[in-house]
Amino acid sequence: MTVVLSVTLFFGYRFVSRDAGTEGGYVVWAYLPDVTGVAPRSRVITSGVQVGVVRSIRLHEGKARIDIAMMPEHVLYEDAAVGKKSTSLIGEYLIALTPGTTGKKRIPDGGQIRNLIRGASIESLQVQVRDILLDVKSVTETLSKTVGGDKGEDRIEAILRNLAEVTQQLNATVKENRATVRATLDNVSAITAQSRPELAAILSNIKAITADLKQLTGRGETGSDGAKPAGSLRSTIERVNRASATLESVLKHADNIAARVDRGEGTVGRLVNDETLINEVEEVVEGVSTLVGGLGRMQTIVGLRTDYNFLANTIKSYVSLRLQPAEDKYYLVEVVNDPRGLTTFEQIDVDTTNPNDPPHYREIRTVTSNAFRFTFQFAKRMGPFTGRFGIRESTGGIGVDLHLLDDRFELRQDFFGFGEELSPRWRVALSYEFLKKLWLLGGVDNIINDDRRDYFFGLELRFNDEDLKTVLPFAPTPSVR
Repeated sequence: MTVVLSVTLFFGYRFVSRDAGTEGGYVVWAYLPDVTGVAPRSRVITSGVQVGVVRSIRLHEGKARIDIAMMPEHVLYEDAAVGKKSTSLIGEYLIALTPGTTGKKRIPDGGQIRNLIRGASIESLQVQVRDILLDVKSVTETLSKTVGGDKGEDRIEAILRNLAEVTQQLNATVKENRATVRATLDNVSAITAQSRPELAAILSNIKAITADLKQLTGRGETGSDGAKPAGSLRSTIERVNRASATLESVLKHADNIAARVDRGEGTVGRLVNDETLINEVEEVVEGVSTLVGGLGRMQTIVGLRTDYNFLANTIKSYVSLRLQPAEDKYYLVEVVNDPRGLTTFEQIDVDTTNPNDPPHYREIRTVTSNAFRFTFQFAKRMGPFTGRFGIRESTGGIGVDLHLLDDRFELRQDFFGFGEELSPRWRVALSYEFLKKLWLLGGVDNIINDDRRDYFFGLELRFNDEDLKTVLPFAPTPSVR
């Protein structure tokens, strides 16, 4: 049963693990200018398809270095590029890769990706929008100073007065020179009478020129195919007219928008003028960033363990969840199915009138029920040692762990069950990670109590479930009234 359960747990882990598929692959690394929002075990994608996983992130020579475990079937070439890609507006990121040009030199195992993918960020877009609004505001202020106000009205009135004076002077000039104009017309009539043949030729030439101008401006007759000839000049003038009309409409809208922004109307106006709202938005953004950053750093380590007790000839099962917000501390939540059950003690004081019994006596009963045991402990690591304190298998308990061989070998000691026996329950276990994520365990339970001492042997599948931490914020919690 232990072998079948171990094989089932191993293939179950292969199904849910993000590391699945990277065995037999290779590792590459790169420097990134900023890895904010990227956590270890994050996905690495190419065109939306996962091709690897982030193995580690660390600071190397003052730069952020990221190591990527690639799947063996995906090849990277020397012009490959890497970058950080946002998956949402709240700051969650993953790593994006471009494989490079086929035929070029391949990047070997342990090689470096030297090219970066640079994309537009939300901060850069906000800066561009702000610059555009400042330019629009400057244009509207200039127009307002030029035409608006009493000075603008005075300028327009002066222009109209000058036009009226010019027309009056022109009318007076025409009246004063009426006789001269008439004599000039008579001379023109005599000249035209004498030069009629030449004028006819000139008019014929002018007619030909106007025909060419009509064709140029698109006003000529339609051709045999029913289409008018292309009028380059006319079409150009029409496009200029349309552009000027569009520009005038844009300036009107820009003026209206700038006026509303100055008055504090609309979302942009409130953001620009209401400092209280801006402070509240900044506080909300900082709170969301802190929450998302904490969830991104948290590791959710799941443990599935089965032990065989030799003397009792029973199987004991554990299901544990380790919530680890930092490398040096975590919270352990565990459910234990112990064939020994849950033992509790009851003290009963009896007053009786039975002459065969004392008038007052006390009974102490030991009750063992077939119930699950629960563990909730806080753990703090200092160097190779980890101390634990809290509830251990439904009783108060403490524990001390020793980590060796790059954390692949553990010596665990637990003291708990202080109310079940006269002596506390002392358990010592050795565990070793002989395969990736699979631990081999063995030890002695209840060392102090000879009548309940037992020896056990077991296997544990321990893995980091990245998808579980995305579910935790939405887990239902009881409401407090």
